[in-house]
Order: sequence, then structure tokens, then C-alpha cells
Amino acid sequence: MDMRAVNDRVIGDFRAGGEISVDGMHRERLVLLTTTGERTFVPTTVPVMFTTTEHGILVVASNDGARDEPKWYRNLVADPLVHVEEPTREYDGAARVLADKARDAAWARLIRDHPFFVDQQENAGRELPLVEITTT
Repeated sequence: MDMRAVNDRVIGDFRAGGEISVDGMHRERLVLLTTTGERTFVPTTVPVMFTTTEHGILVVASNDGARDEPKWYRNLVADPLVHVEEPTREYDGAARVLADKARDAAWARLIRDHPFFVDQQENAGRELPLVEITTT
């Protein structure tokens, strides 16, 4: 599967405001996240599932359970300033990787609502990074 082509289709559908034409993707659960390339410094946009938090949104660097973290995660670790497109608004944000008790609490809430992330973490063989994004 060509993930770049899938992402481009999801991004197009999302921005057009209609249904997402890729199975398993739902507009109300997605944001478009734009990060700056850690090496290229070129902005890159990807669709990412999100949940809300008390302070902003939470995204999971699961890479669909792959062993390696997604490029967007490595990008925002290098430069935490991001751009977010939600279904009803867009904004610039700051990303923060959650650790320790904050991560544990967010993980418990996440897997309560989305238990498939447990399988993704097991398949990945790594702790899935959780990233909270707040508006700047």
C-alpha cells in the first residue's frame, strides 16, 4: 500500500469537507497535522487520529503499530511548533510529548476509549509516544 497516496487522498477528502474515502478513517476523529521536516525543513502534512484533552488535543505516534515511530513524530520532537487542521477550525500549536504520570493518565483514558492502541503498542514492541498539542 502506498501510504503517501492514501494520505494524499485523505487530506483531499478532509479539506473538501466530505466523507473520507478510505476505510477506517472518519472525519470527526482526524486532524491534519503539519510538521517541519527535521532534516529538510519542508512542511509536511499528514492525517492523524486525535482525541481531546483538558488543554488541547492528543495524538498517538503509533505508525499503525510499526516498529519505527512515524516521521511526523520525529519532526515535532525536533521542532514542536505545528499547524493543526481540525474539522471545524485550524490553528498553530505547540506539541509536548507526555511522560511519566501525565503519559500514564492519558494512556489509561486513550485505551478506555480506543482499546486497539494496546494491540498497536504490542505489535510495535515499543511504548507509543503520546503528544499533546495546545494552541499557541
